[in-house]
Amino acid sequence: MRALTFDRFGGPVTVRDLPDPAAPDGGVVVRVHATGLCLSDWHAWAGHDPDITSFPHVPGHELAGVVEKVGAGVERWRVGDRVTAPFVCGCGRCSWCRGGDAQVCPDQTQPGFTHHGSYAELVVLYAADANLVAVPDGVTSVAAASLGCRFATAYRAVAHRARVRPGEWVAVVGAGGVGLSAVMVAVARGARVIAVDRHPGALEAARRAGAEHTVLAEDAVDVVGAVHDLSDGGTHVALDAVGSESTCATAVHGLRRRGRHVQVGLLPAVDGHPRVPMDRVIAWELDVLGSHGMAAADYPEMLALVADGTLQPQDLVAQVVDLESAAGLLPGMREAPRAGMTVLDPRTS
Repeated sequence: MRALTFDRFGGPVTVRDLPDPAAPDGGVVVRVHATGLCLSDWHAWAGHDPDITSFPHVPGHELAGVVEKVGAGVERWRVGDRVTAPFVCGCGRCSWCRGGDAQVCPDQTQPGFTHHGSYAELVVLYAADANLVAVPDGVTSVAAASLGCRFATAYRAVAHRARVRPGEWVAVVGAGGVGLSAVMVAVARGARVIAVDRHPGALEAARRAGAEHTVLAEDAVDVVGAVHDLSDGGTHVALDAVGSESTCATAVHGLRRRGRHVQVGLLPAVDGHPRVPMDRVIAWELDVLGSHGMAAADYPEMLALVADGTLQPQDLVAQVVDLESAAGLLPGMREAPRAGMTVLDPRTS
């Protein structure tokens, strides 16, 4: 199979031929039709994930495709089934998986991190009966792939963790893939959304996704003050979709008293553990919530809203590229302007 690979953290990203994978017991091999380029894959390339221990490594964790091979013991899936899967795949056996919380499974696997991922023609998924999700006929592979990390993570963060209610003010800091997804989900739930980003193009995409107000995060702008003014004293919910000390602080300080902060963007300990403004958390009795993907058990609720048009993740896709183009894009993702999702189709060249 052709795959996008790197041989060391921060090193060159190339496309090469690798052996086709075999289907493990309980798992499947999926032929990838679409897979999203996500900032988490940049973190993997940069060396911020301890699960990556061998090279060459293949990133990629947001995917949709067709089952190519079925391993022994798989009961629910057959060759030819259209499927997607969460980026966190649970073991299917532990108490968290049995309770519907596979996203925090202690024995989880993650394509693109714990093993070769979906920036390839073929990818292995483990514990298929617990983790695979059927893609409805009315949902394209591109739309399904966009759900796997960013959209599903945003959906759980907004709907299940923050439990956003109609009429509430929501600040979304960072209008990349997960941020735009959060904007769309919050608006669909009747919230009033303020999007914050440092790129005008990203803010324009946020307006198209339904944001009522946008704030350009420039050096001379009092972003927190702007958020408080626009929301009449601070937002009920804030979501950091970037993952840095400054964006986390902006989100937290933009809240009103008794507000809820959801941390979605990864906060890697690059220069020591990032500081969080806990003085404000304590004084204003803020809730601080983490959100890490979404279990397969919760997908039908979200997919039903995609199928009936309430949510339109495909509208957030800015471009579809091939493997070679993706290899050039991955190293620069951290600093590149993000005005929508990029999806890779390994079948094109």
